[in-house]
Amino acid sequence: MKAALKLAALGVGYVHPNPLVGAIIVKNKIVIGQGYHRVYGGPHAEIEAFKNATEDVSGATMYVTLEPCIHFGKTPPCAHAIVEKGIKRVVIGMLDPNPLVSGKGIDYLRKAGIEVICGVLEDEAKKQNEIFLKYITKKEPFVIMKSAMTLDGKIATHTSSSKWVTGESAREYVHQLRHQVTGIMVGIGTVLADDPSLTTRLQNGVGKDPIRIIVDSNLRIPETAKVITQISDTRTIIAVTEHADSEKIKRLESIGVLIIRIPSKNHRVDLKALMIELGRYEIDSILLEGGSELNYSAIEDGIVDKVLVFIGNKIVGGNAAKTPIGGLVIAEMTDAMLLDFDSIHKIGDDLLIEAYLRKRIENNVHRIG
Repeated sequence: MKAALKLAALGVGYVHPNPLVGAIIVKNKIVIGQGYHRVYGGPHAEIEAFKNATEDVSGATMYVTLEPCIHFGKTPPCAHAIVEKGIKRVVIGMLDPNPLVSGKGIDYLRKAGIEVICGVLEDEAKKQNEIFLKYITKKEPFVIMKSAMTLDGKIATHTSSSKWVTGESAREYVHQLRHQVTGIMVGIGTVLADDPSLTTRLQNGVGKDPIRIIVDSNLRIPETAKVITQISDTRTIIAVTEHADSEKIKRLESIGVLIIRIPSKNHRVDLKALMIELGRYEIDSILLEGGSELNYSAIEDGIVDKVLVFIGNKIVGGNAAKTPIGGLVIAEMTDAMLLDFDSIHKIGDDLLIEAYLRKRIENNVHRIG
């Protein structure tokens, strides 16, 4: 199962909104076939494993990280293929939370006389597919709030100098994250201050650009901004309220920008409503790289699932220097927003802390604690 999980990870960035799945076929204690879900719309992991099998798979055991599908989608049901191929035993990492599948694939296999074992390395399988787990059950994107700060909690100096808080290794890691998610979201403040590209720039040249999502309540974005004018395989989405200039909207739409009108909340885009709308566009995951105000709004509106905080090996000091979270001040420590820490990694000279918002427990979404 560990090997199957490693195979599944090879599909990161290419299969969404489908899940990551790996499969291995073993016969007489020898691996005779393996595969993973490579691309959205392509063959599932089980079918890839059958295609790559070096001998007849009848009587073999299949290890698969996710319950085999039983419904007709872009491909035929994998559970049917497993029965037809004569697999004797199936070991599964986790149940598929998709209501079209959940438990039905296992029932079908057992009724066909196949031995089924489920829940092997279940925690690891769930964490690998945490994006899919949320999207398939709620139809809203899994939101990862990324921030980089100095050891004393500053995202810039008092003069707004912010290049660079972290080193090259951490920045390369962020571009890997951009490749892995469907969308990247910033506020108009970031666009006006930095004019970012919001593209994926990996050293090996491999990687896809995420869909660029700009939260711009009053449509203040310059029509010369890089997120509008640059050449990219993915589009730019701008979320606005009813106060946006209708003529400017028409001009931007004429050059391919998607404008989404969202109801306002406290004179700004209602981020929860925006997530529901983005889910309709099959955007299953978002890397939030906003400034302190958007970060606070995202937490306040309850859209953040996971937090990635890079801590640079620097100290800048200063009461006027910005911190990662702005917004209203919490007066009592007992009212502070709680996190469940997951892991700490050293990346180059910097640290990366991964954590989940405590609300994930209330929503009964898996976490590692």
